[in-house]
Order: sequence, then structure tokens, then C-alpha cells
Amino acid sequence: MASNDWFDKDFYAVLGVQKDVSAADLKKQYRKLARQYHPDSNPGDANAEARFKEISEAHSVLADPKQRQEYDAVRAMAGGRPRFAPGGSGGFEDVFGGFGGGPRVQYSQGDFEDLLGGMFGGGGGFGGGFGQRRPAKGRDVTARAALDFQSAVQGDTLKLTVGGRSMTVKVPAGVHDGQRIKLAGKGDPSPSGGEPGDLILTVAVRPHPVFTMDGLHLRVDVPVTFAEAALGATIEVPTLGGEPVRLKVAPGTPSGRVLRVKGRGVAAKKGTGDLLATIQVAVPSHLTKEQREHLEAFQAASPAESPRADLIAKAKAS
Repeated sequence: MASNDWFDKDFYAVLGVQKDVSAADLKKQYRKLARQYHPDSNPGDANAEARFKEISEAHSVLADPKQRQEYDAVRAMAGGRPRFAPGGSGGFEDVFGGFGGGPRVQYSQGDFEDLLGGMFGGGGGFGGGFGQRRPAKGRDVTARAALDFQSAVQGDTLKLTVGGRSMTVKVPAGVHDGQRIKLAGKGDPSPSGGEPGDLILTVAVRPHPVFTMDGLHLRVDVPVTFAEAALGATIEVPTLGGEPVRLKVAPGTPSGRVLRVKGRGVAAKKGTGDLLATIQVAVPSHLTKEQREHLEAFQAASPAESPRADLIAKAKAS
């Protein structure tokens, strides 16, 4: 909503941009100035703090398309010159005389409010819409938190101390390492009675020795013997925080084949994932004399063709 102090403030000059600045360039310039004058970067510097507040106020108005339109209209009505002063009859007088001796135009308060009402879509005057300012939102704050893998999968409630304030935050199920979570209303309170800022929490997830997350799925590598892969078997596969499940390995299963256990992944608001077990055929590093003899007999009874023949043919043809 338009504010009656907009006549006295050149928000474009505060941010050092032209009036036709694009939204993207406006945001870029604001971020640059905010970093430069942020109180955290200038502890104890009252001038930097005041400058930061000016920058934040200017950006809050110009970044909102509706407020920017109203602000431009107010400034245009004043000719870009913040020189409104009370008139002799209790109205408002545009003192352009100080800018080259131009005409002095006097408005009664009723005329002035009618003009504003036509401009902003409704009356109310200074006692209504025009005199009201939308309270500034509180400052967003950032924090980091480390979670065990199981807490990241299932969600958790954390107690944090941020900026000297203790707070309890709920981390949703399925967060990933490095993910940033926006927690509304957990930032700094507004200095003018508006909404509090947000807490931007970056999560670090400690790795698990067995499982990894893939979206809502959990993945686990499951080793099997050569005999189990070749002849088929029923094996036990671990689950996160529960009892193992039994899975069938079909005869002739190669390394890399994925077996799926439905519904044993991450249970989040947007759905529930699966447990994906990737088969890895384990090759023994040591063989007994009897094992070697059996393998050599198996090799002798196997077809002479190489399992790599098709791979080499494809490579030559490409």
C-alpha cells in the first residue's frame, strides 16, 4: 500500500539504479548492496545498519510490481520532486517555486485524496489506505544441522540455537545431504510488527555404511556367490531399521541386476519409495585345491566362445 513518505524518498537512488531497471538487475544490485552493508559484515557500525535498512525498504517496494507501480505514480504526481508541504488552507501545496520559479499549485485535502483514490483504485485518504505502510518482514537467517542417515530418512525434530535464540524445528522425511530447507516464521522478528523472517536450514547427512538415498528410494549393494548367481537362490537383504527381507535370485543373475522391495524406501508426504537391492557377484580371492579343480572342470565343459565377442564386434562396428 502507498505510503505518504514516498514523496521524500528516491528508492531508485538509494539502490543506485535507473527507473527502468529490470527485476533481475534490481535483485542483483540489492544483493550486492545488502552484502556490503549487512550488520553481520559491519558489527557496531550504526551508519552501515541505517544504510542497510534504507536498502531493504527500497527493495521491498520496488521488488513488488504493484507497490512499484504505486510508487512510480506517486513520484510522477510530484514531478519527481519530494516537495509537498501544507498549504495555507490546510491542504497540500506543490512548492515548485524553488525549482526555477514554476507555478505554485495548491490542492485541498479532499482534492488530493480524490486524486489518490483515482490513482490507486479506492478512497480512504491519509486516514485510510494511503497513510498505511505494510510492515517490513523480519530478516531471514541461516543455520546448518547434521543428521544421522536414519533421521534424514524418517524425519526428525531438532533443537537449534540460532542467533542466541533456542528453537525447535521439524525436519521432514527424505532430506538429502546439502539440501536447504525453508522454515517459515523461524527467522528474526520484524522490527515494525510484520511477519517474522524465515530460517534457511542447510542439512548435512552423515553417510550410512550400508544404504544410500536415491530420491525416495533406498539403495543397497548385496553380494552373492557365483553359485547363487548361476544356480539361483533365496537370500536375505537388510532393511533400514527393520528385519531383513527374503528375496529370490533367479538362476543366471548377473552383477548389477536390481531387485525391488516395494514400499521399503523413504516414506514422505509426496509418496513412498522402494528398497532397491543391486546384486554384486562376489569372486573368491582364495580357492582350495578342490574348488580350483571343480572350476577348471566347469571351464573345460563350457562353450569355447567368449562372452566378450559381442562387445568387441560392437566396438569395431561403431
